[in-house]
Amino acid sequence: MSRPVLAMELEQEFRAVADGEGCELVHVGFHGNILRVTLDHPDGVTHEHCASVSRQLSALLDVDDFGAGRYVLEVSSPGLDRPLYRPEDWQRFVGNLIRVTFVERKDGESRKRTFVGRLETFENRDGGQARVVDEANDSVQNISLLDVEQARLEIEL
Repeated sequence: MSRPVLAMELEQEFRAVADGEGCELVHVGFHGNILRVTLDHPDGVTHEHCASVSRQLSALLDVDDFGAGRYVLEVSSPGLDRPLYRPEDWQRFVGNLIRVTFVERKDGESRKRTFVGRLETFENRDGGQARVVDEANDSVQNISLLDVEQARLEIEL
């Protein structure tokens, strides 16, 4: 059985629900049979935000007759080690420490690489270009968002 795909119109309705609660819809995605909805809020996402958005989204999904199989709806905040999904996330967190896993291409070869460093700059051109600096090792990595598999903030103590 294939998992349901979230229609663009439904995602726009999700965004409207989040906006109505003063939240930003950060990400919607499937992980197994879990439909994860990630919210952000300028003052932090509260349990009340998540509960209210969850109730409203459940009703929307019921009306839309979403999916033939069973699924679990999970509404949460992005957390302290929040993933970076969109160019807006990268721009917002310039100056922060990040961990990024990407495909590095050199001499006709490609390999997966993980780099931890400070997001020094981000330019929203050619799909997004980030400059990440590992100050401890004095190394710099220029990364195209097109090559990024996963990126998230690192928790700084």
